[in-house]
Amino acid sequence: MEVQVINIGNSKGIRLSKSILEQYNISDTLDLILEKGRIILKPKSVPRKGWEKSFKLMHANGDDQLLIDDIFEDETFGEWK
Repeated sequence: MEVQVINIGNSKGIRLSKSILEQYNISDTLDLILEKGRIILKPKSVPRKGWEKSFKLMHANGDDQLLIDDIFEDETFGEWK
């Protein structure tokens, strides 16, 4: 796809169509990667997005119980002093 570079104040930029923004879930920020003579634009990934809401829902449903004990029978704490 060919796009035109346009003036934006003292800078230059490109415009992305609404359909591209929606298709690639682009909202406010992008990752810009410079790689082997190429410029790659990727939607900004947000690790753990939505986890807080999910954890609250798990707690409300009583699903936030430990699956294994957090202290093992053969564990010693002497080395942590």
